[in-house]
Amino acid sequence: MSRKLSRRPVTPRAGRLRRLRRLAPLALVLAVTALVVPPAAVREAPAQLVKVETAHEVDAREVVWVLMLGSDARPGQAVLRSRADAIQLVGINTRTGAGTAIGIPRDSYVDVPGHGRNKINSAMLFGGPQLMARAVGTMVGIRPDYVFTTSFWGFSRMVDAIGGITVHSKYAFSDVVRPQGYKVGENRLNGVQAMVFARIRKSFPRGDFDRSANQQRTLKGILRQVRARQDRPGFMERGVLAVMNNLDTPNARPADLYRLAQAATLVDPAKFRGCVVGGRTGYVGAASVVFADIGQARSLARRVRGDARLEGRC
Repeated sequence: MSRKLSRRPVTPRAGRLRRLRRLAPLALVLAVTALVVPPAAVREAPAQLVKVETAHEVDAREVVWVLMLGSDARPGQAVLRSRADAIQLVGINTRTGAGTAIGIPRDSYVDVPGHGRNKINSAMLFGGPQLMARAVGTMVGIRPDYVFTTSFWGFSRMVDAIGGITVHSKYAFSDVVRPQGYKVGENRLNGVQAMVFARIRKSFPRGDFDRSANQQRTLKGILRQVRARQDRPGFMERGVLAVMNNLDTPNARPADLYRLAQAATLVDPAKFRGCVVGGRTGYVGAASVVFADIGQARSLARRVRGDARLEGRC
């Protein structure tokens, strides 16, 4: 009589140890690239990771908050001194694998510390990532631990480095970079197409609100791609090299990027939810703005601050 062999269940601790062993080579990759990648003074990096002033160490926190920004910089313009085109506050629970993204419309008319009321994306123009962190913290009620800023072309190269992504589109629309168009449902995208999907807004009925939701769908697509391929030999190392070759870390150590990469691999896409802060559009003078629902934003923050887990409706 044959006897079936039973597999021992994988405990959360065993799973964590296995992931740590798999990610261990990244420490060496990061150490080497920290030495060979030229500093920002030599070349302007299309992406930057900064540690927010007064932020705690990632190791000491169960939930890590990263403000992810897409810079509206045009060729020749400074990535960190241009308005932010995409604004997503992302929380990662390193113990449970839960994640939450709070999308902030870029034209939200709010208090920008030291600059009065203005569009929130102007904080990047006035004071770079640190001021963006303060402005978002003032609006939402959660101060991020890190700010990750990328140009859209830097983002495109990073998506290509992980082999493209699959996103779910709520609407059908077309663009010159994808002649067949974007269909309702699943779409397989390369880096440039993913950039367009995350950036376009005029094709959608709710404009910037729909665009922010698409940015969250793009983040989820990246998480799914990383989770699906993280066990393939060399995949994580190539991905981190692609990031490092496009990244400047003025006050963050390679160890910080390693910890964030490790935290990202722990996120379960099935436990990742996104909400976009609502509001109404209007004008301040001749400028079109969004009068964001600050009450909703802070209610979201209270619900997810402790564990990055969002239940119920936005």
